[in-house]
Amino acid sequence: MHITDLRSDTVTKPTPAMLEAMMNARVGDDVYGEDESVNELQRYCAQMFGMEDALFCPSGTMTNQVAIRVHTRPGDEILCADNAHIYKYEGGGIAANSGVQAKLVASDYGLIHASQIAQAINADDPHFPRTTLVCLENTSNRGGGSYYTLQQMQEMADVCRKHALKLHLDGARIFNAMIAGGYKASDLGLIFDSISICLSKGLGAPVGSVLLGSKSFIHQSKRVRKVFGGGMRQAGYMAACGLYALQHHINRLTEDHTHAHQVAEMLRQHPSVKSVVPVHTNIVIFQLTDEQTANRFQAYLKEKSILANKVSADSIRFVFHLDVKPPMLSMLLDAIRQFV
Repeated sequence: MHITDLRSDTVTKPTPAMLEAMMNARVGDDVYGEDESVNELQRYCAQMFGMEDALFCPSGTMTNQVAIRVHTRPGDEILCADNAHIYKYEGGGIAANSGVQAKLVASDYGLIHASQIAQAINADDPHFPRTTLVCLENTSNRGGGSYYTLQQMQEMADVCRKHALKLHLDGARIFNAMIAGGYKASDLGLIFDSISICLSKGLGAPVGSVLLGSKSFIHQSKRVRKVFGGGMRQAGYMAACGLYALQHHINRLTEDHTHAHQVAEMLRQHPSVKSVVPVHTNIVIFQLTDEQTANRFQAYLKEKSILANKVSADSIRFVFHLDVKPPMLSMLLDAIRQFV
């Protein structure tokens, strides 16, 4: 029986056309800068976002951690949302890789605001760590796929410039945010000092993320990527998948958003569901009446070949992606309807 995997949008398989692009990739040794497909992907991303340069890396965790390392020095402090991916899910890399600490800003479904950043900046006092970097996540994973408006990001950039702070975007699902928020990649290039974009989530590539910034920033990032063990050789096979995804899979993200809204509406009507986090993009987080019901519902779905992750004792998350086809959605809706 076919599995409907809603654990994450990282579980997607390459499409036949993407595999064909992989097989036709022009490759070389990327550590020497000689992989044509990697170079093409980097140029494409930099041009798309209106930034000077780009660097292909194995993962979004690496692109985020490289950015933090380049933007800071040991003993500094960065600001991020209290449930940010860089803080919760990157293995303590902020401290281990860069020797800096995080000041957590209380978020509203994963989103923070310009006034909070201004208030959280430390005074220029030797007793305090230097505040040097602000990191935003768009969309917010733990926030249920919530996203920043263009105006919100511009306001935060104004605060950062006023206080000489760098602004980094963890854009793991930035294309979902762009579709829902109605802004362009080039709009973001004017706001952020660095941007990480992920190719292996909703876009469906098998692996890889791209870090964007100025030529000087990327030059430094290459050194840090090497230190972190991220230099790859014939990486063009993966880069070709990423390039195909960027050229063919962005607009279809609206389908995932539609599926998420349909499922959320049914969950809101179910007597075993206590609440549903507001749905904005492709993520649905919902709370069951108690922990036992959540465990029972997760097991019930698994029996029906539907996989989903718990995000707390009584809450479950669905993430929609290009491998969730309409018949699977119908099966999921039927399963929710029949659960007692």
